[in-house]
Amino acid sequence: METQQRTVVKAILWNVLGLLTMSLVGLALTGSAALGGVMAIANTAVGLVCYILYERVWSRIRWGRRWG
Repeated sequence: METQQRTVVKAILWNVLGLLTMSLVGLALTGSAALGGVMAIANTAVGLVCYILYERVWSRIRWGRRWG
């Protein structure tokens, strides 16, 4: 089973990558760094919470794991 700390670190790193990507997409679509940044921050906040919940649920499911 994965520790809660590891799940949070993975989620943060994944979302930093998403934040950078979404900032560039937002900038490209709107032409505004400020609006693109706001979109990226909102997306990252929602994604971070969803990812943590998703990982914690899957950490409790034994299906598909190999032991030993």
